[in-house]
Amino acid sequence: MNIPNLKTGLKALLLGGLAALLVACGGGGGGGGGGGSAGSGTLRVALTDNPACGYDEVVVTVREVRVNQNAAADNDPGWQSIPVSPPLTVDLLDYTNGALLELGQTRLPAGRYTQLRLVLDANTGVLADRNWIVLSGNPGVRVPLKTPSGQTSGLKINTSLDVQPNGLTDVVLDFDACKSVVVAGSSGQYLLKPVLRTLPRVDTGVTGEVSLAAAAAGATVSLQQNGEVRRATVPDANGAFKLQPVEPGEYTLVVATPGRATAAVRNLLVFSGQLARVAPAGERIDPPASASAAFTGTVTITPTPTEIEADVALRQSLTSGDVVTLVDRRVNAVTGAYAYGGVAVEAPRVAQHAAGASLSFNADNAAAGRFELRATTGGSAKTAGPLSAGAGATVNQDFAFP
Repeated sequence: MNIPNLKTGLKALLLGGLAALLVACGGGGGGGGGGGSAGSGTLRVALTDNPACGYDEVVVTVREVRVNQNAAADNDPGWQSIPVSPPLTVDLLDYTNGALLELGQTRLPAGRYTQLRLVLDANTGVLADRNWIVLSGNPGVRVPLKTPSGQTSGLKINTSLDVQPNGLTDVVLDFDACKSVVVAGSSGQYLLKPVLRTLPRVDTGVTGEVSLAAAAAGATVSLQQNGEVRRATVPDANGAFKLQPVEPGEYTLVVATPGRATAAVRNLLVFSGQLARVAPAGERIDPPASASAAFTGTVTITPTPTEIEADVALRQSLTSGDVVTLVDRRVNAVTGAYAYGGVAVEAPRVAQHAAGASLSFNADNAAAGRFELRATTGGSAKTAGPLSAGAGATVNQDFAFP
């Protein structure tokens, strides 16, 4: 996933130049109230990314970082502007599988900060010179990525960052490229509709390996709670994966691979300050090949909005009672359509985690070929299922929101 003519020296510039800019800007501005207190502290920021579905590159150009203590208007005097000059171009997909891009640190007036924004440079006309994607299977061909919100007020993140006097607040920005890149119509246009959140920067997570065959087939590894994906990544070429940072807790680890049975490891406990292994070193998760089905449909909203903002998640219920998400993406912003192929219909393989012990997978035959679809838009959600799907089947499921 190299970017021609841009990668040489880029990471050194990002790690050094942007950090210097952030530190040099100090705590300029600084009004805004919102829980401010005497003194100042340090805010350190890094960037990571969940895997992107179907893209070899997701590239953006950052020109400014902004923070505020309030949910403020764009011209509020409490905004602290950190210009990035010249703007820096980065492939978000370089920062999956546990990798972090250091954005630097700055001194801020102590208090609680509720707004953080990344402002992007705009493409020049129709050129893909600052923000673009490269579709998997079409190497070297840049497709412009339209970033309307990023060009003006910035990519908005609602957060809650407490900067203590003389303290260090360490945060990671999680940029979900899979959900953030949205197809618009059938004309090959792509929009950036950012899905961003802040995570505490902790040395806590999960490591492991999948088989080389699963990695080559496009496996995705995620940590989930009640069907909600908390962290996700793609294994590297050797099948290794790292899910970090992760908040302490109990998770189900899910390996979803096109054309291979889903693998789930239940009751995986993650403790603060530790990297838990899902299985002993050298033991690979190797789900068997499976026949596949496809799911398609359309989400409609009445009255019809200018852009349709909706997600559709494909999920599966295990006999244990766990619900696991196999894929969750945004629908076409113009047509509302979605399509998921390569969905394994064989029985999911399920194992129970025990620290230091080998995994023993068993087929959950009652869950074979049984799925549900969950559509979400705004604050509303609708679920369809259970839906049965056999080898080669295409299941069509539409959703209508009033």
